[in-house]
Amino acid sequence: MEHEASDFIATYGGQMTMDFSALTPQEQLQQIIGGIKDIRQNGVELLLGPVYDEIGFNRISDTLLKQLVIARVAQPRSKLATVDYMRRYFDAYTTSDNIYRYMDKLYDTQRELVQQISVEHTRKVLGGRIGIVFYDVTTLYFETAREDELRSPGFSKDGKQYEGRTMIPIIDDFVQRFSLTDIIVVADAGLLSRTNITLLKAAGYKFILGGRIKKESAKVQDWVLSLPKDPDRLHETCINGDERIIVSYSEKRATKDEYNRKRGIQRLRKVYSAGKIKKENINQRGYNKFLRIENDVMVSINEQKISENAKWDGLKSYITNTELDPREVIAQYHGLWVVERAFRISKGTLETRPIFHFTERRIEVHICICFISVGSHQIMSQTLLLADEQRLLAPFFPQN
Repeated sequence: MEHEASDFIATYGGQMTMDFSALTPQEQLQQIIGGIKDIRQNGVELLLGPVYDEIGFNRISDTLLKQLVIARVAQPRSKLATVDYMRRYFDAYTTSDNIYRYMDKLYDTQRELVQQISVEHTRKVLGGRIGIVFYDVTTLYFETAREDELRSPGFSKDGKQYEGRTMIPIIDDFVQRFSLTDIIVVADAGLLSRTNITLLKAAGYKFILGGRIKKESAKVQDWVLSLPKDPDRLHETCINGDERIIVSYSEKRATKDEYNRKRGIQRLRKVYSAGKIKKENINQRGYNKFLRIENDVMVSINEQKISENAKWDGLKSYITNTELDPREVIAQYHGLWVVERAFRISKGTLETRPIFHFTERRIEVHICICFISVGSHQIMSQTLLLADEQRLLAPFFPQN
């Protein structure tokens, strides 16, 4: 019976098995692939190519740009190594000199078109109008021994508050070039300065900014500390005329604040266990390197300041001059994580930095290519995630 069943299965739907016993391995492979003449090895191109076209970058007719973008996503390398990648996966024979010449062309004739395409696609996704502009900056660095007006040696700016002065000119330029109206500018606490707020108001912008509660007036601080720490409630009050400060409390944030403070204090106690600060513990950055310490300096942990700091655990503030509901203000502010994730992808997955180019034109074009790569990567990831969700949900929602 078993043999009869096996024979039936093998013949029921036509020939369902292949007998390779009499064939050599080469003949077996040839029989499997049949008449296939071209095997595509670059799966990234199959995924990313349609996304690149859908965004609209195929309006730039140069095939080389598309190949450079796909190569940046698949195997981010130097331009010289990219030449080898393109030869192996695109069957495209070019040279690094050709790539450099194309970068000059992109700077001269197509860089503005790249930005226009990106804005038009954003409008399309948002239903025709851009109402929120998220502003943030990131850091890039170079590896070179040559100094010029654009590049100068120095310490890493990662984690430093330095972006405030760049905000207004960039937003003004963006709004004017792409004819944006009635937008809300959203930025984190690094942009919160009275100068920036004054300039935003003078330009007629609405804004949502991350707050710094401890930098507010004593009156506002007292008000904040008098609020009940309830995760389900939001509190607001007017400050500086038409501005509102909105305060929220999160137990998860409070736990994190407490953990970070205790870890920092534990480190301090360990470093200064002898009650003295030694020369090797002094930050040697900047002009501190010129200090000469003859004798150790006495130090101690200020327990009162630790207690005062703990009062702020879990509290977060937002400054706005919009008329939006407090929950909507916070929801829009949290949209900044999309920008932060794009920066992480750019610097991590796509290895935008370090930058080895030394002319300003090619530095800007390198960033432009990485910008296209980030946008294409984001849309591709979202498309794949949506397809995976639909696949997982398909058994529960069968098609009629």
